[in-house]
This record gives sequence, structure tokens and C-alpha cells, in this order.
Amino acid sequence: MSAPHARHDSLPYYVSTDLADFDLDRMHGWLASTYWSPGIPYETMERAFLNSLPFGLFHETDGQVGCARMITDYATFAYLGDVYIDESQRGHGLGLWLMQVIMAHPDLQGLRRRMLATRDMHKLYAKVGFQPVTRPDVLMEIVDPDMYRRLVQADA
Repeated sequence: MSAPHARHDSLPYYVSTDLADFDLDRMHGWLASTYWSPGIPYETMERAFLNSLPFGLFHETDGQVGCARMITDYATFAYLGDVYIDESQRGHGLGLWLMQVIMAHPDLQGLRRRMLATRDMHKLYAKVGFQPVTRPDVLMEIVDPDMYRRLVQADA
């Protein structure tokens, strides 16, 4: 295990940004069952974390219990994705603490814009400064919700 990026003040948890510490199999199990990345292939998830600033949430004896990643150019912009806390660990304030650690990371300071998409955690993200988009008329997107299903079918 590498040195933790941050340790919780009163609970037996820490955050690491060293992907070598992460349990990618456990993470894949979580993320492949979420509403935002159902069925994501393992290789796609691994590549996504390899090409991002990764955050792993760990219990000192139970191993990895959460994850998140920032997709960033480290100069002007970052996009938060794949924030997940294991169901057995929810209700202890770990989601808020993980977000506070992420937002305070030295490589993410001085950015002009940070964004995320969520269906159900608006109140949590508001606690660390996120707010609804002020000018939705200037944002656009391309969404392909069936991408992972097609990838799996193509490999079959």
C-alpha cells in the first residue's frame, strides 16, 4: 500500500490516489451495476481510471469501500465521475468526506470549472460547492446509453 493521500480524523478510513492500491475487480462490480454505467466492460472501466485522477476510499481492515475519479486537464477544467460508496458503508458521512478530500486535492486547485452529472445526489454535491448549471443554453452533449451493451454484444 502506498502512503494515503488523506486519513479520516476519527474513523478508520483513508483515501488513496495510487491506482496500484485499488481493487479494480470490486470497483467493476460496483460500477457495472450503477444507473450511469450499467454493464461497463472491465477494460473500459480500467482505462477510464488509468486516464483520470483516481480516488479510492479504503477502510483500514476491510479494504476498498468506495471510489471516484476526476477527468481533468489539471489547468482549467475537471469533470467528476464514478463516485461510489459501497452500500454497507453508507450512512457514516463518507461520501461527504470523500468529496471534501477530492475538492481539496492540490492538483485540482485554480480550475475555472468543475462539473458533474447526477440523478439523485444533488444535496451532497451542493455541500462542496456544486450548483445547477447557470447557463444550460451554452452546454451540449452527446449521449450513447447503449454503448456498453453493444460492446459486450460485439465481443460475444
